[in-house]
Amino acid sequence: MKKPLILIMSLLLIFTVDSVSAQSQTRYLMDIVDVQGIRENQLVGYGLVVGLDGTGDRTQVRFTSQSVVNMLKQFGVQIDDKTDPKLKNVAAVAVHGNVPALASPGQSIDITVSSLGDAKSLRGGTLLMTPLRAVDGEIYAVAQGNLVVGGVSAQGRNGTSVTINVPTVGNIPNGALLEAPMHSNFTESETIVLNLRAPSFMTARNIERTVNALFGPDVAQADSNAKVTVRAPESKRERVTFMSMLEELQIEQGRKSPRVVFNSRTGTVVMGGDVVVRKAAVSHGNLTVTIIEKESVSQPNGALWGQAQGETVVTTDSQVDIDTGNGHMFVWPEGIALEEVVRAVNSLGASPMDLMAILQALDEAGALEAELVVI
Repeated sequence: MKKPLILIMSLLLIFTVDSVSAQSQTRYLMDIVDVQGIRENQLVGYGLVVGLDGTGDRTQVRFTSQSVVNMLKQFGVQIDDKTDPKLKNVAAVAVHGNVPALASPGQSIDITVSSLGDAKSLRGGTLLMTPLRAVDGEIYAVAQGNLVVGGVSAQGRNGTSVTINVPTVGNIPNGALLEAPMHSNFTESETIVLNLRAPSFMTARNIERTVNALFGPDVAQADSNAKVTVRAPESKRERVTFMSMLEELQIEQGRKSPRVVFNSRTGTVVMGGDVVVRKAAVSHGNLTVTIIEKESVSQPNGALWGQAQGETVVTTDSQVDIDTGNGHMFVWPEGIALEEVVRAVNSLGASPMDLMAILQALDEAGALEAELVVI
């Protein structure tokens, strides 16, 4: 009788281990952390787009004409400061782009060009040489090239217009060249700082244990739930090898609180798969007020010998209707999953806004095991 008992206990142990491993979530280290000193840098600049087919800034946008006058003076064209050139093929634009981490001079980056004035469209335009500056005010890149605009607009003489997408914003792939390197302390610091994207004490502790198990004790140290410090080699070549080994490490993440995200502008509701609702009774009804007004012309007597015998009066007929809807009540059992919540709400014909109200009420009642996020 002992062998069957031992066999059953072994099967239960295997099942328990498999269940725990299935519930734990393991991800690569670089998927859950950001390395301090390795990040993108933002650049912005002011420039001119020329070659537009009469869709540029109008005369009331004075800084466009001033920019053109200043540019022509740099090429030896003498123009009086009081001169206001009538330009229809030029538009003042803002240019911005992101520089990848540790980028070197000579590399190209994508840029986005946006109209600053009242230009109707940037389609077919060319961006003239535009310096791009960082937050410190220094120039790090120069942009120039032909725009790729995904939108289009057309307007008739009577003012009727048709617009598809946004014709006042365009892109230039590889439209800027880096002229100076972006400073980074990644290769200068004695340690490498790993910032957790989702702070968790358990995740930080698991990172420390995994790194120390591979490279030795006291190489990694968890400073908080959001930061882990790792001692790295001083040689740049050895540091690259060290980082490549860190990229291959798999870390078991700590428990993350499930979220329910509301977008109040679009009515979008996104719920994670781990959202659980405790036992609760829910009733939700809609209140709809409909007002219909009709105007009619009332004239008591018709016209006699070309003259009206009564006064013409415009009357309004109003109809008001109030519908309270069907306020069904239903009960959710303990620990109901996301699929059942969605199925129950859809059975009532509730809209996303109704779902927002229901979930907010469940959260206030303490029956929703999730974090509500409104964006």
